[in-house]
This record gives sequence, structure tokens and C-alpha cells, in this order.
Amino acid sequence: MSTGSHLCVAVVDDDTSVARSLGRLLRASGMQPITYASAEEFLADTERPRFDCLVLDIQLGGMSGLDLAKHLPSLGPVAPFIIITAHDDDESRCTAENLGAFAYFRKSDAGSAVLDAIRRAAATGTR
Repeated sequence: MSTGSHLCVAVVDDDTSVARSLGRLLRASGMQPITYASAEEFLADTERPRFDCLVLDIQLGGMSGLDLAKHLPSLGPVAPFIIITAHDDDESRCTAENLGAFAYFRKSDAGSAVLDAIRRAAATGTR
């Protein structure tokens, strides 16, 4: 797998400004982001490509990012996922870890750290 170019990354975040800025950051790094405003929108996308990595916000309007992570194995081979959140707490961090999150970030964390985690996650492949 390449170190960044042509990686297909799903961004599931209901905060349009965060989704837009993360999408720009990923594109500028040679990745192809596809953004979804909700877990339900992600699940309803029957044309979604095989993603190299998923970036999931915890707090979404309907199903949470953690609930989506629990549901992912039922979809077939699972791309590694990274959790981002504006509301960090020990319980969410522990749940994300138990679900197999590759990494966990606060939305205020550096974009370069998120990019590095996406590249490392994508290099591990599906599980």
C-alpha cells in the first residue's frame, strides 16, 4: 500500500466544517476522502468503495460513531478505523479501544498526527 497517495478514506462527521476541513487536509495529502454526515448515510451508501481507513466522529445526530464501529464487522472485511471527538472522556476512549480503534483523537489534535495515523492504519489493511 502506498504511504498516502490514492488512499480512500471515509470521514463520518456531522459537523460540516470539520468534515470539510478534514476532507481538504486529506486531499492535500494525496488521499481521496468521501464524507458522510451520519452513520446512517454511510451505511445507506450502497456504492461506497472499499475504504483504506475510516475516520468516525463519536457524537453524531443518530447512531454514534462507536455504534457504527460495533456494526462494521457485519458489513464484511473491515477497514481500520480512527475515532475523533470533540467530547473526550475515559468511557468513550475505553469503548473505542475495546472495539479495536486504530487511534483516538480529539478534534483539537494536530492534523499531521491524524494523517500519520491514517497512513499507518491503511498500511495494516483490513481485519
